[in-house]
Amino acid sequence: MKNAERIWDLVDQRRADYEDLSDRIWGMPELCYNEHRSVAEHKAMLEKEGFRITEKVAGIPTAVMGEAGEGGPVIAILGEYDALPGLSQEADVTEQRPMPGDGYGHGCGHNLLGSASMLAAAAVKDWLAENGIPGRVRYYGCPAEEGGAAKAFMVREGAFADVDVAISWHPAAFAAVQEAISLANTRIDFTFKGRASHAAAAPQLGRSALDAVELMSVGVNYMREHMPSDARIHYAYLDAGGIAPNVVQAQAKVRYLIRARELPELTDLIARVKKIAEGAALMTECTVEHRVLSGVANLLGNAPMEKAMQAALDRLGPPPFDAADQARANDFQATMTAADIAAAWRKVGLTPKPGLGLTDQVVPADAKGAPMVGSTDVGDVSWVVPTVQARGATYAIGTPGHSWQLTAQGKLPAAHKGMVHVAKVMAATAVDTLRDPSIIARAKEDLAARTAVTPYQSPIPEGTEPPFGMSVSI
Repeated sequence: MKNAERIWDLVDQRRADYEDLSDRIWGMPELCYNEHRSVAEHKAMLEKEGFRITEKVAGIPTAVMGEAGEGGPVIAILGEYDALPGLSQEADVTEQRPMPGDGYGHGCGHNLLGSASMLAAAAVKDWLAENGIPGRVRYYGCPAEEGGAAKAFMVREGAFADVDVAISWHPAAFAAVQEAISLANTRIDFTFKGRASHAAAAPQLGRSALDAVELMSVGVNYMREHMPSDARIHYAYLDAGGIAPNVVQAQAKVRYLIRARELPELTDLIARVKKIAEGAALMTECTVEHRVLSGVANLLGNAPMEKAMQAALDRLGPPPFDAADQARANDFQATMTAADIAAAWRKVGLTPKPGLGLTDQVVPADAKGAPMVGSTDVGDVSWVVPTVQARGATYAIGTPGHSWQLTAQGKLPAAHKGMVHVAKVMAATAVDTLRDPSIIARAKEDLAARTAVTPYQSPIPEGTEPPFGMSVSI
């Protein structure tokens, strides 16, 4: 317990600096691969803490890594700081009130995510120095989780090749060890090209690319009946061919996001969607080209690391929310539906407590909730390094993900308390792993067993480069 309490003290000693960092990142929301101000803030904090810094990790301008310690095992703590489009919102306001500007907002709490991860890494750095134990801790500042798959590109370039274990977290309504379930996915742009003509005077001469896109959508919608029930397919029109209905649209472009529980299932679904696109082009006498933007693998669990994190979480207990925090969370709950709140409890497998705004407990290891159907590029890391993630309680129970309510809560005292709390969980997990080398050995054995039959294969085709400068956060 003494080691745990000391690492918690080291987190508390610097909490104010990282609360300020999270607020600054909240105030400069930047999208996928454009997080230049955010990464500069993280680099400055790494310099202040005395980390050895590597910029442009894997050739990505907005990725950074800080390392401290010497020899021994390498513990990676992963952070993020990208925002989302359309989720601009004033802080601590219980009505939708967008801020002036570009409309971006931290509707998934990544301003907190990177800050807590670096806070944990900084505390582990000082713990290593105090105890003279061989080992290295690294903070990885990872951009573009929201659609850009930066970690998948980083894995491909070997950024985690010498890492022994990886630790991360994500903002949530409850404090828990995250169940390692997610969907693998790929984002693909399909561009159809036809022939323009006067839509009234000579329609027979035109070949509508917009018709091709619409036929593709019809085909994919019929395919939904014949794909795995936990797979997901979404799409967005990027170019509908212009604003003049009297001109046959010569070009149209649509982006598809294809998700599946396992990488082999994803590969099969991608092939089927491509066939539908080719069929739509054939029916309309257009041509079609496709370009893969990004892709991520599904998460792999790691029992030894999950057990170590659960032990650290159980020792620490729930976040120290007070009556004022609970009251403010109730104010935000008033903007949500009963279904939102019920779904949040169901997701973690706990019995609902009516009127409770913020969690007052740690989710037990044996709780069985609804499986996650989102995606994360942490999945790619988990295929090559034993990986564990926490859920950090930073917002009101029932808050929808990717919502203005989540953005609005990103600077509240409760968000700061939850951020510091989960930093302590990650730091204690790292320290326990450094003190007990058998955890790393068992974690590596676990990973080897999980990948023995199906080795990791990147969902990003060879030769695909990160989509710098493109908005893929949809």
